[in-house]
Amino acid sequence: MTEEPNDTDKSLPMVEHLIELRDRLLRIVALTAILFAGMFPFANDIYTFVSEPLQAYLPESSTMIATEVASPFLTPFKLTLVLALFAAMPVILYQTWAFIAPGLYKKERLIVLPLFGSSVVLFYAGMAFAYYVVFPLVFGFFTSVGPENVTVMTDMSSYLDFVLKLFFAFGIAFEIPIATVVLIWTGVVTPQGLAGKRPYVIVGCFVIGMLLTPPDVISQALLAGPMWLLFEVGVFFGRLIYKAKSPEPEPQTDFGDDDPANGNSKNESTVDTNTAG
Repeated sequence: MTEEPNDTDKSLPMVEHLIELRDRLLRIVALTAILFAGMFPFANDIYTFVSEPLQAYLPESSTMIATEVASPFLTPFKLTLVLALFAAMPVILYQTWAFIAPGLYKKERLIVLPLFGSSVVLFYAGMAFAYYVVFPLVFGFFTSVGPENVTVMTDMSSYLDFVLKLFFAFGIAFEIPIATVVLIWTGVVTPQGLAGKRPYVIVGCFVIGMLLTPPDVISQALLAGPMWLLFEVGVFFGRLIYKAKSPEPEPQTDFGDDDPANGNSKNESTVDTNTAG
């Protein structure tokens, strides 16, 4: 018997779906605006915290600078807005889940909700990894290899663009286990197929690391290494889901005429007939 999607026997009209989508988007926008309003008075403190990995390696006589007139205001403003979006990510994913859940089967709902929750945790984990592990190594390397007669004085707007790029790169890269599990769960690939493409995946991780990070070996390796490890994690959990989805073989109850345990093989029957004749 085919399992029916969740909830109702009636299909909602397209207009009602659009109204529901609008309401959920408005909730997301409202929450983001509230979070932004609450954090904006601390915008300068937030920027100071985000810039600490670089400022720790600047010479004593050097500071960050603003090369544009509006940068002292717009740069913390931009950082606070992006941070509000990051903080609202759990609610954004929940609203997405609540919108698509009625159209899912029960088994699909059991796996999609944990995937949404895991994606939030992994995204935050990627950002934390970038801030606490990657930034100190990268900025320590950049500030130590320059000529001695050049004073490092980074523009605050350029710095923010740089770190936001790395935040997004590592946040998205840490979603690899989710993407791997989804591909296996939907039947696009099998765990064995992905495992067989491991050499290509490793090369792809380093290529992506080269494209998403600054042109240095340290940040490239720090992104490619976790991507490969997270791919292996996704394959591991994908195997578990694949085994759970695969139907168990039915026990063999009808042995037929060729089962030697019953002494009913066709060869023996033929011999007996010939002997009787």
